[in-house]
Amino acid sequence: MSLRDVAVLGSGMVRFGAHRTRSNADLARDAGVAALADAGGLTLADVDEAFVGYITPGAMIAVKAMKELGLTGLPVTHVENASATGLVAFREAAWAVASGRARVAMAIGFDKMNDMMRGGGGRGVGRDQIDSVILPAAYFALWAVRRMHERGTRPEQFAAIAAKNWNHGARNPLSDRQADHEVTVEEVLASPKVSEPLTAMMACPVDDGAACAILAPKDLVQRRHPDRPVVSVLASALQSETYTPGHTFLGPVVGPASMSRDTAQRAYEHAGIGPEDVDLALCHDAFANEELEYYELLGFCGEGEGEKLLEAGETRLGGRIPFNTDGGLIARGHPGGPTGLAQIHELVTQLRGHAGPRQVENARTGLAHLVGGGSVCCVTLLHRED
Repeated sequence: MSLRDVAVLGSGMVRFGAHRTRSNADLARDAGVAALADAGGLTLADVDEAFVGYITPGAMIAVKAMKELGLTGLPVTHVENASATGLVAFREAAWAVASGRARVAMAIGFDKMNDMMRGGGGRGVGRDQIDSVILPAAYFALWAVRRMHERGTRPEQFAAIAAKNWNHGARNPLSDRQADHEVTVEEVLASPKVSEPLTAMMACPVDDGAACAILAPKDLVQRRHPDRPVVSVLASALQSETYTPGHTFLGPVVGPASMSRDTAQRAYEHAGIGPEDVDLALCHDAFANEELEYYELLGFCGEGEGEKLLEAGETRLGGRIPFNTDGGLIARGHPGGPTGLAQIHELVTQLRGHAGPRQVENARTGLAHLVGGGSVCCVTLLHRED
């Protein structure tokens, strides 16, 4: 069986936000139950293997979380790849099914970033590592300033991306940030400065949450759900960075830009399609300027043409290639472990035609992209079958 013979049987998630009185296990249970219900009323006894993604420091959390869903003896594997964790857990589950090792596999992710921020679960790092002196906000701000210098990009253009994603998130009941009005560029620019030129509204929030996807062979999905579209896996590419002259590679936040370009190209090649065949994309937008870079790196426009694509309205709902239709990391939120699985949930919802006021018309193929510190990139392509 190939990866293209694997489909999503069920998906579910818990709304991202501040779940101060709930544990990781609580959140995982609710996301898992939602996905099992969406899969047609399965129980954990129907699942052959589970891949559990989380960043939260702590031993045995994966197994403890799975115990909330049942004690069936299934193999449980902890997956951790920074912000890309959820997409990597999904990839592992898909390949477990494609290999024949599992008939039904679960990918589940959870994290409580609010607890990490309060409790300081971090580990000491050496002073020779760039991560020890440059935080993500500063790192991406430097990336933004460089683009402004080299391309003439204006802060208003970064703000336009953030406003778009806030407004997309307002149409998604599972997003953290849900503005009660149309967010404007001026409002984004006027929010508190995080790191020049990035403001608070251009940055993702600190979140808790969980999400889950269940995968199975396409024929099994078709039999269990003959009344709804089958969403299959076209490709899932995962790469770490390769050496790039001039790039500081000792402990970088997300690696060189070429990592996203190369990973996307590999995913397109495996799927036998190109960016022109993709109807919507979800990308790593922890900070708004990232999304602008990924317009180009994921192949949706030429180098230096991201601003033109943005200003033409092509990346918002109703445009040629809507980006971050669920609000992205900026509005939907970014708890870490479950973020990639929330992207999968949005793609499945869109490709089934169930996205309501944020539905992309005639959506057939969707892309999910995340980068993770260390550095890795994962790009996954899903497709609605005829």
